[in-house]
Amino acid sequence: MLTARASSSWTSGRLGTHADGMRAEPPALDGAIGPADAWGTLAVAAVGLFLAVVSTTVVSVALPTIGRDLHASPAALQWVVDAYVLVYASLLVAGGALGDRLGRKGLFMAGTAVFGAGSLVTGLAPATGTLLAGRVLQGLGPALLVPGSLTLIRTVFEDGRRRAMAIGLWSTASGLALAAGPPLGGLIVAGLGWRWVFLLNVPLTAVLVAAAGRFVPRIPRPEAARGPFDWPGAALTTAGVALPAFATIQGQDAGWTSAPVLLAFAAGTAALAGFTWWERCARQPLVDVTLFLRPRFAAANLVALVVFFAFVGAIVYFSAFFQQVQGRSPVGAGLEVSAIGVAYAVAATLSGRLVHHVGERALLVTGLLVGGAATLGLLRLAPGTGTGAVWWDFALLGAGIGLCGTPITTIAMSAVDASRAGMASAVTNALRQVGQVFGVAVLGALVYAGLPGGGAPGRLDPDGAAAFVRGLHHALWTSAAALLAVAAVAALLCARERPAGRLSAGRRPARERPAGEGSRIGG
Repeated sequence: MLTARASSSWTSGRLGTHADGMRAEPPALDGAIGPADAWGTLAVAAVGLFLAVVSTTVVSVALPTIGRDLHASPAALQWVVDAYVLVYASLLVAGGALGDRLGRKGLFMAGTAVFGAGSLVTGLAPATGTLLAGRVLQGLGPALLVPGSLTLIRTVFEDGRRRAMAIGLWSTASGLALAAGPPLGGLIVAGLGWRWVFLLNVPLTAVLVAAAGRFVPRIPRPEAARGPFDWPGAALTTAGVALPAFATIQGQDAGWTSAPVLLAFAAGTAALAGFTWWERCARQPLVDVTLFLRPRFAAANLVALVVFFAFVGAIVYFSAFFQQVQGRSPVGAGLEVSAIGVAYAVAATLSGRLVHHVGERALLVTGLLVGGAATLGLLRLAPGTGTGAVWWDFALLGAGIGLCGTPITTIAMSAVDASRAGMASAVTNALRQVGQVFGVAVLGALVYAGLPGGGAPGRLDPDGAAAFVRGLHHALWTSAAALLAVAAVAALLCARERPAGRLSAGRRPARERPAGEGSRIGG
C-alpha cells in the first residue's frame, strides 16, 4: 500500500523531472491510497478519455440521418463534427493550467459533468443551432477532464514500471475510442436512433462522476501553481489554435484565398506570436515556452502532432473509402478497419512494459517506422481491393501508432516538475487534437480534390471512385512521409538525458534514485 508523503519529500525524487534536470515528485496525497484505489483511478481516467475521444468519430455515421431529421445543410453537418474537436483542442492548455490551480480531481469531475450536460443538449436538440451549441458544450468537457486524467495517473502510480504500464493502458483507451467510433455509431443509429449517440453519454457520465468521487484521491495544489491564472495567455493560446483550425476547415468550402480564411490564418499567426512573447514575459505563465528549447520535449510534442495528423485522418477516410467506393454500410465500413483498433490496443498495452526494456527512443522510432511503412503498403487500395489484401497493413498501422503512445507521454512529462504536470499533459494532448483537426481537413482536401461537388456523401460512380482512390493515395503518401520524417527527428532528438543528481563518484543518495526504485503499488 502507498502512504502519503510529507511535503518535505518533494525532494525525494521518485516521480517526474524538474525543468532544470532535478527530480521531483507530484504533490503528496491527502492520506493513504491502496492498490484498489490506484487501479480504480486508472479506470476512471481511461473511461473519461474514451468518452472524450470516441465522440470525435462516433457521430460521423449519424450525419446523414441528422441532416434528414433537422434539415441541416452540408456545411452545418461538417460543423457537427468540427465544433466539438475545435473547442476541445483550443481549450486543452487552459484546462490543464486550471487543473493545476483548482485541483485535478474536482476539475475532472466538473469536466465530466459538463460533457454529460452537452450530450443531453445535443441529444434533445430540436434544430441545428441547438445541436451545434450542445457540441460546443460537449467539447468544453474534455478540455477540463483530459489533462487531469493523465496527471492523476502520474500521481497515484509511484513505481516507474507500473506507471508506464498504466499510461499504456490509458493510451489504449484513446486508440480503441478512435477505431470503435464508426461501428459503434452505426450500431446505435440502426438500433436506437441518432439521438442516442449523444444521450447514452448522460448515464455514463453520471456513473463516472460517482466513480471519481469514490476512487480518485484528492491531490493538494502544488505551491508553484497557487498564483493567479494567466488569463491573457489562455486567450492568446485559444485564439492561436482555434483561428488557424477554423481557417483550415473553412478553406475547403470558402476557398483558400477567400478573405475570411486569410484573415483567420493571419489573426491566428499573430495570436501565436503574441502568446510566445507574453509567456516569456509573464511572471506565472500558462505555458513555459522555454520548454520547447529542450530537444526531448519539443520532439515528443512534434511526434504527437504528426501521429494524430496521420492516424485519425487515415481512420476517417478509410471508412469513407469502404462506404463511398465499395458501397459498404457504416457498420460494415467500421468493421473493415477494426484491425487498426485491435492492433493499436494490443500494442499500446504492451508499450507500457516494453519501454523499460528497449528504451523510450527506440520504441518511439520503431513505432513510427512501422506505421509509416504500413501506410505505404496501403497504397495498394483500389476500388476492387478486398480486405484480405490489406488486413496486415491495417494491423501494422495500428500496432505502430500504438507503440508510440507511452514513449510520447513519458518523454514529454519528464521535462517538467509536478507543479507544471497539468500544463505539460495539456500541451501534449492539445497538439494531438490539433493534429487531428488539421489531419482531417488537409487529408480530406487531398482525398476529395478531384471529385465534383467537393465530395458529397453517397456511393460514387466508377469515375468518381477512381478519383477518390487517386486522392486517397495522395493522402497516404503525405501521411507516410510525415511519419517517416518525424521518426528521423525522434531518433536525433529523443536520446535519453543523463540521470539527474549523479555524484562524481558514480553513486547517488537514496533521495535521488530514479523513478521506480524502492516504491511499488500493489506489491
